[in-house]
Amino acid sequence: MKWMFISDIHGSLYWLNRTLEKVAIEQPDQLILLGDYMYHGPRNPLPKGYDPAGVADALNTHKHQIIGIRGNCDAEVDQMLLQFPMMGDYVQLYAGTRRIYATHGHGYSIDNLPDLCHGDIFIQGHTHIPVADIKNGIYTLNPGSIALPKQDYPHSYGILDNDTFTVKDFEGNPIKSITFE
Repeated sequence: MKWMFISDIHGSLYWLNRTLEKVAIEQPDQLILLGDYMYHGPRNPLPKGYDPAGVADALNTHKHQIIGIRGNCDAEVDQMLLQFPMMGDYVQLYAGTRRIYATHGHGYSIDNLPDLCHGDIFIQGHTHIPVADIKNGIYTLNPGSIALPKQDYPHSYGILDNDTFTVKDFEGNPIKSITFE
């Protein structure tokens, strides 16, 4: 099982196209989108290659591979352009017997975890800051942002490959990594 986690596109067709090039290289089984697809948000600058309709078209070419989650900048009008569901606030996935709780991060977050069991995985986007850590026995993850990274981190995405989660920059360099026990 290999999954790719993408967050905080914020309407950047440029960075989404770069990400889709990585999809072709990484060959994930699923793309899990952690929200903030098309709108840049009132506190963010316009990202490079801002083209929300183009982002929707590009994402729709991968609709059968995508598991989508709503971010705080996403609305029903965005769903009208997308050919896959993305209005859920979270999704629970399973990697073997390990539960993965995936959300955008504006409700439950690394600082406000839902009720999870020791060894479960919590993954969010929203902060635009990569994370690969353990908090109170819960693996806490964030792939960062492909379009608008913060705190001097590079543009990034996450790969969950069997029992290892790695945040990578667009040169393929690992930024953060953790292996689940």
